[in-house]
Amino acid sequence: MKLKSNLKIEIFEFAEGARRAQGLTVIIDVFRAFSVACYAYDAGASKVIATGEVQKAFELKNVYKNVILAGERNEKKIPGFDLGNSPTEIISTEITGKILVHTTTAGTNGLVNAKSAETILTGSLVNASAVARYIRAVNPDMISLVAMGYRGEISAEEDLLCAEIIKANLENRTMNTDKLVRDLKDSSGKRFFLPENRSFSPPTDFFLCTMINRFDFVLKAVMRSDGNIELEPIKI
Repeated sequence: MKLKSNLKIEIFEFAEGARRAQGLTVIIDVFRAFSVACYAYDAGASKVIATGEVQKAFELKNVYKNVILAGERNEKKIPGFDLGNSPTEIISTEITGKILVHTTTAGTNGLVNAKSAETILTGSLVNASAVARYIRAVNPDMISLVAMGYRGEISAEEDLLCAEIIKANLENRTMNTDKLVRDLKDSSGKRFFLPENRSFSPPTDFFLCTMINRFDFVLKAVMRSDGNIELEPIKI
């Protein structure tokens, strides 16, 4: 579908950017929140619920059966949680039919702050083209792309790159995405290869998060009555 000629596309950063976002909004967290959510559904999770608070995650585990708690603070697994914020852990865990309750420093925080958005999608490199196809199908008047950054406070090359890839797709521009993604290994992705980080942030996470366009679905954020957010998969 041809997009509207007056379509406005803006790129923001961090929770402040999420609060400013309007129209169809894509909250982007490549390393690693919204890559994790995609891998969870691909691995058979029945539902992914995002929450901004650790206590709310524990409360949800008391509400539902077959819950897996996944998330991080300062990149490391939260005490009492089953998994960290790692796609490597997701694909190594039997989660078929289970509910993944997920909380992170940046990504889920962006979702809960995008209060002025009309529609909210998650964004990551693993489904960037699917996000662009969804946007084309909806054909909105305004798009906000929010790069959540490292720990929600430092600009992250991978999130800004994902935003630029989506924007270029919508504007029918080409990018050398393969090279740009590979280059992340020498910039924001360097931390995955530091020996001191491997126990909670292994090198395989880098490669899983940068498998561009691996998935053909988007995750739409749907506000729940309990204040948490369900990520609804929509195949595109």
